[in-house]
Amino acid sequence: MSKLRRKELDAATEAPAHKQVSFGALTGYLGYALRRAHMVAVAEFLQAFQELDLRPTQLAVLMIINENPGVRQTEVCEALGIQKANFVPLLNELERRGLALRKSVAGDRRSSALHLTSLGNVTVQRAHAIHDTLEERFSARLGRRGRDQLLALLNKVIASG
Repeated sequence: MSKLRRKELDAATEAPAHKQVSFGALTGYLGYALRRAHMVAVAEFLQAFQELDLRPTQLAVLMIINENPGVRQTEVCEALGIQKANFVPLLNELERRGLALRKSVAGDRRSSALHLTSLGNVTVQRAHAIHDTLEERFSARLGRRGRDQLLALLNKVIASG
């Protein structure tokens, strides 16, 4: 094969140069912007919480239990919008790790009251400190006023859902 032919073949099989992708109308869609912002927030959350090995839903459950000792599983599911079938393995994992525990409810054998263990309490305290730092990073991007406005608007969306 000639050198010229080899160069032509190499040029044809090289990866194309990165082209700027147009997002068109997507940039004006609230749902799309919320989803992309969520993806950024979750990625930063996972990085920040690596040392505690916590996912966002696990932290939310621990915080709900912390604020409401003895809360029932069904109440946590309703409060956080988690299906019971998804909640059971999540709670099993928190129990396995020694962060939370179920206690039977007097007079209701089908219900469990949820409590944090001492390790769970320490973990929630550490999580608050980590989350404060994460929150500061987001606030720095938006400014205090922008953060407050965004939070108020997101809470309106949540409340109307």
